[in-house]
Amino acid sequence: MNLVTPDVGLLFWTVIIFAIVLAILWKYGFPMITGMVEKRADYIDESLRQAREAEDRMKGLAQEQQKLLDDTSRQQSEMLREAAKTRDSIIQQAREEARKQSEDLIEKARIEIAAEKESAMRDIRRDVARLSVQIAEKLLREELSPEHKKAEYLDKVLDEVQTNK
Repeated sequence: MNLVTPDVGLLFWTVIIFAIVLAILWKYGFPMITGMVEKRADYIDESLRQAREAEDRMKGLAQEQQKLLDDTSRQQSEMLREAAKTRDSIIQQAREEARKQSEDLIEKARIEIAAEKESAMRDIRRDVARLSVQIAEKLLREELSPEHKKAEYLDKVLDEVQTNK
């Protein structure tokens, strides 16, 4: 047997075995291999389609999230404006109420001052009248110490009272 040139019998059996192996592979191996390759290709295509759908959904979610953020921001701004209006309204009402209360207190103080003033004036008039009477009494006692002056003065007062009627 020569290593460089093969024998015809060996060549014949090698071709036969190769043909049998090729037929078996053609019948059972290649369809399975191509089926698996096609399955793998389908799986990859399906995965890519799902990835695109997921990406589209993520874009949609990102847009929805941005919309929600914008809505939330708008609502927050609106709530802050309403809170500021409410705060201003409460402050204005408090100022109004404080002004009204101060006016009421001032008015009450004026009335009390007027009443106290009137009371003081009455007290002063009463005191002045009493003092005047006391002074007049003392003066009249001194002037009318003699009896004849008392009688003259009484006559004079009686005449004035009768003429005034």
